[in-house]
Amino acid sequence: MVVKLSIKVVPGSSQNRIMGWLGDVLKIRLATQPKQGRANAVLKKILASTLEIPAKNVKVISGTTSPKKIVELTGLNKAEVDKKLSEYEFRDNC
Repeated sequence: MVVKLSIKVVPGSSQNRIMGWLGDVLKIRLATQPKQGRANAVLKKILASTLEIPAKNVKVISGTTSPKKIVELTGLNKAEVDKKLSEYEFRDNC
């Protein structure tokens, strides 16, 4: 089972937070700056924690140095990812 998500990362924010959907792109704010892969590592931890999967099951497959990323998730199907994200309390304003 492999699911791919389009992600827009906003590094340098005041906190780590999944903000919600912008069309078909998931917006995530990161407190970490994008230096030496730190932001990607935090992104993986946030997604793994939210989706309740091991961090090794979250891979940035495109956009490693860009705010626009494609992330591959293994161990869940699309319906399970959608359900877990729908249970997450998004902040009202993206």
